[in-house]
Parts: sequence; C-alpha cells; structure tokens
Amino acid sequence: MLASADPHRTLAWLRRGDGMVGVGEAARLSFSGPDRFLAAKAAWQELVSRAEIQDEVRVPGSGLMAFGAFAFADGSASTSTLIVPRIVLGRRNGVSWITRIAPDGEDAPTAPAPRPAGHEYRLTFEPGELPPETYLQAVQDAVSRIQAGPLGKVVLARDIRAHLPRFADLRLALGQLAGAYADTWTFAVDGLVGSSPETLVQVRQGVVGARVLAGSARRGEDADDDARHARDLVSSGKDREEHEYAVASVLSALRPHAPRLSSSDEPFPLKLPNLWHLASDVKGRLADGSTSLDLLAALHPTAAVAGSPTSAALELIEELEPFDRGRYAGPVGWVDASGDGEWAVALRCAQLEADGTLTAYAGAGIVAESEPERELAETTLKFQPIVDAFG
Repeated sequence: MLASADPHRTLAWLRRGDGMVGVGEAARLSFSGPDRFLAAKAAWQELVSRAEIQDEVRVPGSGLMAFGAFAFADGSASTSTLIVPRIVLGRRNGVSWITRIAPDGEDAPTAPAPRPAGHEYRLTFEPGELPPETYLQAVQDAVSRIQAGPLGKVVLARDIRAHLPRFADLRLALGQLAGAYADTWTFAVDGLVGSSPETLVQVRQGVVGARVLAGSARRGEDADDDARHARDLVSSGKDREEHEYAVASVLSALRPHAPRLSSSDEPFPLKLPNLWHLASDVKGRLADGSTSLDLLAALHPTAAVAGSPTSAALELIEELEPFDRGRYAGPVGWVDASGDGEWAVALRCAQLEADGTLTAYAGAGIVAESEPERELAETTLKFQPIVDAFG
C-alpha cells in the first residue's frame, strides 16, 4: 500500500501490515482553539450528511473516511485538520479494498500505480529550543514545584531539529518505522510522521477501548538483563505513580460515556524495540452514542501527556517549555462516516514544515521522585524511532 502513496504528501495509518493509505485530497477541514474537537465533529457530520456512500466492504475504515491530526494546546498556532483523500487503499484482517471519493460533479479517480522510491537521505538532528542542559533545569524546577504541591505530575518535553531535503520521499522513513515498530500505530497526516504505541481511543460499533502508557525503562543488553529491566519497571514506585495518574485520567474521562469500564488489574510491561512501557488496557460499551470525535474532546489531554491536575500541569508546561508543541502529544488517527475511528497519541513523531524543517519531540512524566538525568535519558530513548528512521 505504502508504495502507492504520495511521496511528499503522504497519508497513512498502519499497524502489523494492516491499515490505510490515502492518496490525493478530496476535502480538507481545519479547526483551532479550545472547541476544535467539537467543531471537527460538527463539520464532519455535515460533510457526511451531504455524501452519497456506497460501501459493500463494511469493515472499519472502509467507505467515506478522513485522516486527522489535532493540536495539543488550545492556543496552539498549529492547525488541527481532517483530510478526506480521493483514494483510500485499505487492508484489515485479510480483506483489502479501494475507496474512491469524488467531490460533486467530478469523476471517480482511478487507483494509483506504485511509485518508485526516492533517493535515500540521512539527516543529522540538532538540539532545538530546549537543549539538554536547559531541560535538566526544567525538570528540577518541575520537581520542586511538585514537592511544594498541589501538582502531582507534569509531562515535560524537549525538541530536536533537522532539515529534510526538498522533495525527499517520506515513505522511506515511514517504511522503516512500520517495519521496526510493527506493533505501534505508524502514521503520516499533513506532515506529522511517527509511530505511536499509545491508543488514545478506539470506537467500533459502540465498543470503546484505550491503551494507557506511562512509565518506561530501557531495554536490556541480553535476555536476562532485559527481563530484569521489565521487572524493575513493574515494581518501580515512581513509575507506578506516574502510571496511576494516567489511568485515572482516562477512566474519569470515559465513565460519563461508558459507565461500565474494565481496566487491567495491574499494569503490564509492554515491550518495544527500544524500551519497556508500563501499560494498561481499558474497555467498555458506550451508553450515549458518542463518536470517536466526542471522546477526543473528553479525553485530551490525558495525564500521560500533560499531568495531574490537568490545568496546573498545562500551566507549568507553558511556563517551562519554550515552544509550541504543535500536534505533538495531540490526537492523530482517522474517523469514518459513522463516527467510529482509531486515534493514537502523537508520540515518537516529528512535524515537517513547508520550509523542510523537521522537528521531533519527546517527553517524560515528572513526579516528586523524578531525577533530571534519568528523565533526560528517557527522552533520548523516545527520540530513537525518529532519529533512526530519518538518520
């Protein structure tokens, strides 16, 4: 599928060989501000109401759909967007399909042929607006603020930057991400590229699910060392505290929509190629007919990417981070005509700008017991997927 994608304006949502690739642009809906999720729902429902849809495949993602990426902060200068492609190439559980989408008065587009890969490139990333030494001080400031109360956790991010050559083929990096991190959501939406392990929300025929990640550790040098790191992570008081904040925020946000939720009794270690995460799964049945876009408004930002209490954490993020996060740590994914969809937290990602600037972000959850050097090392591990894919 990826071979048929646009090399420069790539739209993709991939996991374990399944997913969707979009080609072309039939419609673009843009939003900003604190009401961006509800504005997106209203605009999407209005577009769907005017559409004539023929969907004989009837699997998640077939028929009319849009790829989406939303800004993290209410006041971000970055635009949140839903993009309806002209063609969708999809595959799920052994079923493949092609969706053709044409605006009124236009002929249905033809399926694109695979395109040859572009020239390889190797980028060198440099510190961004929050270099390592300044990040260490920011973490120490955050720890002092938490110890003084009432803030319990804050997630602080730092940035690195590179310059992508003109007309570079994004599919090269995406292919590397999808291959190396097959169990994550590999995505490309409006220049936002990455592989996220965290499912913010999945809605399918009235069933809602999420995978919450918070707390991490590096992988070991050998099998025994690796197993020890996983055990240490599960037993770490600092990491379990960080994780408990994240799970509590998701349950609190979802319960008004799905009163009977189940979650993992204990967090489990999730193995990724470059690190371990503490993970918990949440599942339930929606009781109020909410769409995936409704739930984005309820969930974002979770404690896994902001902190707890949310308002105090967001204030400290704005104070200590010298940059606009843009779409980093915001929702990225897709929605279909019924409002069902899959949305991840935009982590392990980078945003490509029109001038070729590629900015990657990585954050760490700070609690009272956090050590600045350890949190800096965690962000370095979290940069690895993007640095390896592009560099």
